[in-house]
Amino acid sequence: MGFMAYTILVADDEPAIRTMLEVILSADGHEIVAVQDGKLALDYLRDHTPDAMLLDVKMPHMDGFEICSRVKRIKRLRDTPVLLLTGFDDDQTRDHAKLVGADDIVYKPLSGKNLRNRVNQLIEARRR
Repeated sequence: MGFMAYTILVADDEPAIRTMLEVILSADGHEIVAVQDGKLALDYLRDHTPDAMLLDVKMPHMDGFEICSRVKRIKRLRDTPVLLLTGFDDDQTRDHAKLVGADDIVYKPLSGKNLRNRVNQLIEARRR
């Protein structure tokens, strides 16, 4: 089985979390583009099409929900899996995630192995 390296956009305003996500996801050989807010995420997405994106729900300038809903309205990006990252495991968060078309929700504190599997599964499902 040949392994593919993917490009994954990570947006989180906490440096420690960004670093942790980079470490976890790059362990599979993926290239990680990490930004610290929603505006920078959109700037990147204007010219790039990553294989997946991991967006923190709460960040300055624009939250993960808003970015996700915009991404899902853009033809070039709408098939890119979006994982929302949140510290809140509640119905409101889940409903909002569904509403904006997120592909998965990842809860903090996160398990590295679980996260890596879910990211890889989502990307591979889209490729088939």
